[in-house]
This record gives sequence, structure tokens and C-alpha cells, in this order.
Amino acid sequence: MFFIYEPGDFVINPDNKGWGIGQIQSIVKNKVTVNFENVGKKVINNKEILLERIKKIE
Repeated sequence: MFFIYEPGDFVINPDNKGWGIGQIQSIVKNKVTVNFENVGKKVINNKEILLERIKKIE
């Protein structure tokens, strides 16, 4: 599977925007570990949830 993001990229979960901006920590197969500013670390199944890559706003 081709990923449009890599560790260090900033993303949001379009289905849970309240989680805030997240930074990708790791990608192993279809599991993406993201540290979100409002809810902490989450492991996302990339086959079920497509994260949206964003540019980090300082």
C-alpha cells in the first residue's frame, strides 16, 4: 500500500477533528501511530480511516 505521509508529518483525522493536529510517530503495515494534541497517542488503521496531511501552523 502506498502512503501519502511518513513519520514526522502533521495530520488531522477528518472524522474526529476535535482530536486536533497530530504528528505521525510510526507506520507499520496499515497501522499508523499518531500523537494528537488533544487526545494523545492513537493507533489508526489506515484501511479504515484516511488521515488528511496538513502543513503545521506555528
